[in-house]
Amino acid sequence: MKYNPNEIEAKWQKHWAENQTFAASNTSEKPKYYVLDMFPYPSGAGLHVGHPLGYIASDVYSRYKRHRGFNVLHPMGYDSFGLPAEQYAIQTGQRPEDTTSVNIDGGVDKEGNKIAGYRKQLDKIGFSFDWSREVRTSNPDYYKHTQWIFIQLFNSWYNKNTDRAEDISTLISVFSIEGNANVNAVCDDNIVSFSSSEWNAFSAEEQQKILLQYRLTYLAETEVNWCPGLGTVLANDEIVNGVSERGGFPVIRKKMTQWSMRISAYAERLLQGLDTIDWSESIKESQRNWIGKSVGAMVDFRLQNAESSISVFTTRPDTIFGVTFMTLAPEHELVAQITTAEQKAEVEAYIEKTAKRSERERMADVKTISGVFTGAYAEHPFTKEPVPVWIGDYVLAGYGTGAVMAVPCGDERDYAFANFFKEQNGMQPIKNIFDKDISEAAYGAKEGFQLVDSDFLNGLGYKEATKKVIAELEKINQGKGKINYRLRDAVFSRQRYWGEPFPVYYVNGLPQMIDAKHLPIVLPEVEKYLPTEDGLPPLGNANVWAWDSVQCSVVSVQLIDNVTIFPLELNTMPGWAGSSWYWMRYMDAHNDGEFASKEALNYWESVDLYIGGSEHATGHLLYSRFWNKFLKDKGFAPTEEPFKKLINQGMILGMSAFVYRVNQKPDVYVSKGIVEDFLSQGESGEAAQKILNLTGTSTPTFSKIHVDVSFVNSSDELDFSKFRKWQPEYLHAKPILEKGDKFYVEREIEKMSKSKYNVVTPDDICNEYGADTLRLYEMFLGPLEQAKPWNTAGISGVFGFLKKLWRLYFDENGLIVTNDEPTKDNLKSLHKTIKKVAEDIEGFSFNTSVSQFMICVNELQTQNCHSRAILEPLAILISPYAPHIAEELWSQLGKSISISTVAFPALDEKHLVESSKEYPVSFNGKMRFTIELSLDLSKEQIEEIIMKDERTLKQLDGKTPNKIIIVPGKVINLVG
Repeated sequence: MKYNPNEIEAKWQKHWAENQTFAASNTSEKPKYYVLDMFPYPSGAGLHVGHPLGYIASDVYSRYKRHRGFNVLHPMGYDSFGLPAEQYAIQTGQRPEDTTSVNIDGGVDKEGNKIAGYRKQLDKIGFSFDWSREVRTSNPDYYKHTQWIFIQLFNSWYNKNTDRAEDISTLISVFSIEGNANVNAVCDDNIVSFSSSEWNAFSAEEQQKILLQYRLTYLAETEVNWCPGLGTVLANDEIVNGVSERGGFPVIRKKMTQWSMRISAYAERLLQGLDTIDWSESIKESQRNWIGKSVGAMVDFRLQNAESSISVFTTRPDTIFGVTFMTLAPEHELVAQITTAEQKAEVEAYIEKTAKRSERERMADVKTISGVFTGAYAEHPFTKEPVPVWIGDYVLAGYGTGAVMAVPCGDERDYAFANFFKEQNGMQPIKNIFDKDISEAAYGAKEGFQLVDSDFLNGLGYKEATKKVIAELEKINQGKGKINYRLRDAVFSRQRYWGEPFPVYYVNGLPQMIDAKHLPIVLPEVEKYLPTEDGLPPLGNANVWAWDSVQCSVVSVQLIDNVTIFPLELNTMPGWAGSSWYWMRYMDAHNDGEFASKEALNYWESVDLYIGGSEHATGHLLYSRFWNKFLKDKGFAPTEEPFKKLINQGMILGMSAFVYRVNQKPDVYVSKGIVEDFLSQGESGEAAQKILNLTGTSTPTFSKIHVDVSFVNSSDELDFSKFRKWQPEYLHAKPILEKGDKFYVEREIEKMSKSKYNVVTPDDICNEYGADTLRLYEMFLGPLEQAKPWNTAGISGVFGFLKKLWRLYFDENGLIVTNDEPTKDNLKSLHKTIKKVAEDIEGFSFNTSVSQFMICVNELQTQNCHSRAILEPLAILISPYAPHIAEELWSQLGKSISISTVAFPALDEKHLVESSKEYPVSFNGKMRFTIELSLDLSKEQIEEIIMKDERTLKQLDGKTPNKIIIVPGKVINLVG
C-alpha cells in the first residue's frame, strides 16, 4: 500500500471541515488555552512558503495542547482594511471590497489574474483553525464594534488620581460642582482654569470644545507625515528613507486637523506591564525605548523682547549653567513669531527643506548637522544672560516640548552642533562646567565629576545638583521636576477610502457621536478612490454621506442643511484600528449585540500564546495593549494585558537566481562560470575569447538580472527557452554557454519577494510532496526565531522520511502492524521520542523534534518493529507536525475517532534507564574492542568476564597484565 499524500490530505481536510473537528467551546470543563497568530493582510500575491512558518508552529502547539487535554481556541481571520487594496483599486478601477474578497476566497480579478485565495491556501496546509470564528476587519458586522470602541474612547477621560479611564460624565460632574482647578487629568497642555460658575455659564458649544481637550480621542492640529502622491497621512512605519513604503512617493511633515488618541495617558502602565508578560527581552526593550521614560525637569526660558517663553524638558537640569544656545524643532509654533526679519528667508527655506524628511529619518541620522539661527534670544533663568535661539532638525516637535537647552560640554550632539557653527553669528563659545577636559569631546557621564562655574551648584555632583536646581527653579517660578515620555498621542485619521468610517457627524464644526444602536455606519459607494479636486479625502466623493439626525440614517449630501442633516466625517480610521482588539472578537465572533459577551471574555480571558513577526514590535503591540487596558478600565476586558506569551518567528529567505547580462551588448547573457573565468583570467583567457566572439568586446562589464527561480533546477541550470519566453525583452536573448551546453545562474539569499522572482508557493510544494512534508520541512529548517534560507532541494529528504514512516505500518499488500509484545529496544526508542518531543514542543524547539522523529523511525526500522504498542503512540506523537498521515495511520489502525482528540502518550522513565553499557576495552590506553555488560556487575565480575574473553586472551598472547583499571559504567583498561 503506497503513501499517497494528495489523496490522504484531501480526505482528512474534508473530514475536519465537515465535522468541525477543531471548533472550540466557550463552556468546556477542560482547561482553556488560546493560541493566536498575527492575522494576515490578504494581498493578491497570496502566500509564499515564508508566510506559513509561524502558523505551522502555532498549529503544532495547538494540536499538542489538545492532546494534553486542553480546550484550545486557535482562530484565524483577515486584517482586510488597508492602503494596498485601495491603491490597487485606484490602479485597476476595481472596488477594494471586491479585490479583498477575491484575495481571501479565490477567483479571477478584473485583470484576468487567477487568484488562489488565502483561505484555500491555508486549508491546503491542514491547519487546525476554528474557522467558525473567522473575522474580517473590513466586514460591517466586525467594524461596527470598532466604531463602538471609538465612541467609548471619545466618551472617556483619564483620571490620574485613580490611574484609569473614566466616563466623561464624571468629569462633567466635577466641572459643574468645582470647576477644573483640582482636576488631575491627562489632557492638552493649554488648559485654561475655570470655576464651576463659569463652566455652568458656558454655552453647550464652549463646553464641548473644553471637553475635547480631555477626551481620550480628540480632534487637534497635529504634525503628520503627509504623502501627496498617495493623498493620505502615513504612520512612521509606513515610511522608508523619506518615501512611502507603498509606491515610493515623497513624504513631508505637515500640520493637519486630525483625530488622535491619548495613548500617552497609558505610558507608565504600558511600561510597567512589560514586567508581567513572557516576551523576549529584545521586544520588551523596543517597547521601552518607544515609550521612552525620562526623569528630569521642565525649565522656562523667557524670550527677550517678547511676552512668551520657551519651555524645555531636560534630563540634566544640573547642567543649566552650561547652556550656550537653544534649539527649536523647525515645526515649533514659536519659530514664526520669534524669527527676525534678517533671518526670515533663511529660516523659511530650512523649514521647507526639513519638511521633506520623516521623523524616523531625522532621529536615525546622527551624522548630518544642519540648523539656522532665528535671530532671537532667550534669557537664562539664573544669570539673565542672552541665549541665542536656533532651529535644527535633530529636535522633534513631538518629543518633549520640541525645544532643547543646548549644553555642548555635556552632550555629544550639542557639542557637534556648536563646533559646526563655531564663530557664526548666534553661536556662543562652549562653556565648560565640569572639572573634566572637553577639548576633544563632551563629557556625558552622570558621575565622576564636580560642577564648576555653576554658581550655587559649584562642587556638587549629578544627584545633589539636580535636586537643588529644581528647588531653585520652583522658587523663581521658572521650572519644576517632571517625568516625560517619548511616547506621543497616536494620530488616528487617514485620508483614505478603504478603512473604518468614523461614527461621527459635525454640528457647527464640532464632532458628535452617532448612537451605538445605529451602527455600523457603512462605507458608501464612491466613483473614485482619489482625493477630491479641492483636496478632501476620498469620502468627499460620496454622494450619500450625510447624517439625518432625525431619521438617524445616512442620506444624500445634497440634503445637508446644518439644522437636522449634517456632514459626516470624511477621514477613515487607520489600519491598526481593527487589529487592536481582534483577539477578543474571536472569543464570541457571532455576537451581534456586543463585541463579545462577558461570559466568553471571562472564559478565555487573554491570549496564552501569540506568534507573529517582530516587525510589529512597537506599533501593533503597543496599540493593542493600549486598547486592552482601556477596555479593562471600562469593565469590558477581564485582563490588563492581552498577550501572555509572545514568540516572533524568523523570516524564511528566498534563494534568488541571477543571469549576467553584457552591458555593451544587452541581448547577450553569460553563464556564471564563464563570467567567473573571465574575471579571474582577464582578457587573455578562453572565457574572454568566447565573449569577444559574440559581443565584439574584450573588456565587457556585466549587470546581474533577477530571473524567475522556477526556470532553474536544483543544479542551478537555467532553462533558457523558458527565460526567452518569460518577458518580451528577453525574446532574442543570446546565451554564452559553458561546457556541456549548460547555462548556470548566480544564486543569492535575499528576502522572499514577488519583485525578486524568488517566491516559492506552498501550493506547489503541497501538490508535489504534500502538506505534511511542507509542515515538517519548515519546522526542520532551524530554530523558529531565526531567519533561514529556503532550499527546495531539501524537501525530498523530508518526503523520504514520511515514506519510511509509512513503511513501518504498511507493505505492498497492506497493514503489517502486529500485536507482538514490543522489545526493550522498541520501548526505549519510543519513550526517548515521547520525552524529547514533549520537551521540544514546550520549549518551542520544533526543529529538534523533527530530528528525533527521524532517529526514532530509523531505529524502529532497524529493529524491524511493527508492534501496535509502539506504532499507535508514535502516530500520536507525530500528529501535531504531520496531521494528515497521522489521521490516516490512526484510521487504518481501526480507530474511529480523530487522532487529534487522543491523549498524548505517557512517558515511562523506566524504559530510558540503561541496564547495560557498551564498554570500550583498552590495552595500554588503546581501544581494541567493545563489550556489552550489565551495569549491575561489580568490578570483580567485570574483570572475570574480560579475562575469559577470547579477544583479551588473543591481545595478551599469554602475558599477564600488571594492572587492570575498571571504572564501572565507563572504562576498562589493561596495562602492562
